Amino acid sequence: MNWIALQNSEQLSQLISESKIPDKFGVLVFKHSTRCSISNMALSRLERKWNFTTEKLSTYYLDLLNYRELSSKIENIFRIEHQSPQILLIQNGICTFSRTHSDIDVLEIENFIGRTTGTES
Repeated sequence: MNWIALQNSEQLSQLISESKIPDKFGVLVFKHSTRCSISNMALSRLERKWNFTTEKLSTYYLDLLNYRELSSKIENIFRIEHQSPQILLIQNGICTFSRTHSDIDVLEIENFIGRTTGTES
């Protein structure tokens, strides 16, 4: 995976705009606590099974230990309660999919994207 480090409000605004690009599936945000074993496990599972290209789905990584205030902004903008680890799929400027902890599953993300974009196999 080609993670883009999410570190400021300008990037958050940019990713919301990016989620509205017609040829993209959206933008994925992974909120990660580097000290949490569950978060590390979820990250490892994502990276092992990921098969989207960045042209179709950009992936942002938010280090919660260093940028917790940015997570609060995400919580307020998308009305999604903060969790860690947490995955958010942003499509057309809104959060359409969210999972936390052991519920973060690449196949479920792929199936959801297929249903929302008409690219199911």
